[in-house]
Amino acid sequence: MSDSRITRRRLLTTAAAGGAVSVFAGPWKHNRVWAQATDKPIRIGITSDASGQYANSGASDRRGMMMAIDEANERGGVLGRQIEYIHIDTETTPATGSRVAERMITREECGFLVGAVHSGVANAISQVAQKYGVVYLNTNSSSPTESGQNCHRVKFVWDGNGTNFAKAAVKNAIDTFGPKWMLLTNDYVWGHDTAKATKALLAEYGGEVSEEILIPQGTRDFSSALLRVQQQKPGVVSAAIGGDDQKAFRQQVAQLGMGNSPAWINSQQDWPDVYGLPLENLFGVFGTTWYYKLDLPGVAEFVKKYQERYPDTQMRVPGNVFYNGYMATRELLAAVERAGSANNIAVIKALEDHKMPAAERMQHHDAWIDANTHQVQQTIYLASANGKPSEDDDMFEIVANAAPDVVMDKGAAAACALESYEDTPSFDA
Repeated sequence: MSDSRITRRRLLTTAAAGGAVSVFAGPWKHNRVWAQATDKPIRIGITSDASGQYANSGASDRRGMMMAIDEANERGGVLGRQIEYIHIDTETTPATGSRVAERMITREECGFLVGAVHSGVANAISQVAQKYGVVYLNTNSSSPTESGQNCHRVKFVWDGNGTNFAKAAVKNAIDTFGPKWMLLTNDYVWGHDTAKATKALLAEYGGEVSEEILIPQGTRDFSSALLRVQQQKPGVVSAAIGGDDQKAFRQQVAQLGMGNSPAWINSQQDWPDVYGLPLENLFGVFGTTWYYKLDLPGVAEFVKKYQERYPDTQMRVPGNVFYNGYMATRELLAAVERAGSANNIAVIKALEDHKMPAAERMQHHDAWIDANTHQVQQTIYLASANGKPSEDDDMFEIVANAAPDVVMDKGAAAACALESYEDTPSFDA
């Protein structure tokens, strides 16, 4: 432990005034900077997208985080300290995400960061967070690399990843629809790594990829890709297409009458991406971590709480993105309580290997935070369109659930090398 008693505010002010970010980059990791006032608010930086491909999901993610923070403050805060937050748009771009994280830490004095849907953005944020030792909860990015080769000691990954979802779906789809598959892959890290996981499972279970078509982000005309699907006639098309791209993609598949044949496996589908689409656009099977119609204790109360807090929101019920944002933030604050301190290393240790009963998470199986990868191991659901909805929002039906140990991404553990505690800068938030 250093004898330094330089306040965090002073260090931050000095760095900002001199424009010398390097003040933090070198000796920081050997310093111990202690808060002088234990009753000062705990500051959280919300790093969600408000524009770009994942703007809708970013808004839902943000609402989940804010509800968890509001609930904590209504209980009197955490360790007797109120929780403050600041949100800056990461614009669904890694470069902006990196700048936002830097500003939140060095100028806004955020002791924790929460948020992200785009895996490239999440990776950029986590590199900055690791440099300063700031605990970062990646709420909704699901590239396997987030808990694999791009893992960090400060980062915790809350969503299921492409490998988890592929493990839940691929074998059964081969058995049902045959071994000949095509892949439509968003051309960035999440799409690539999800496709990589799917191809590995196809090889394991006797399937084959007749063709993979890369879909650039921002695509609105899928006609050439869909023409290739019509020519190839695969049994299954596995699509890893996200955000606004997926909405446009679904509309065109439905317009061409291709929703029922071939079979469609959509690795993951976030609720904000498809909310409000007509039934004929909701073809195929997809993976998710939660649905507001799960017949489990606590779900109805959670939905009611959401509706009371956000009465004017277009999405009238909470979706999986909201759920992940809420659960991640709630668990972060609970970890501070368990640690009895806002010291970042103490909070990291309180999160690692933490067990979360199914009843508390409103899922079918107990969950835990893998201490080796920092990914939440949780129930994975497969869902499809609901032909007999009980209300307008009841768009899907859950067709299966898989226990976390069945769909665990073992490749992530092999690829992840967390920094040591000693190599992670330490401070009190």
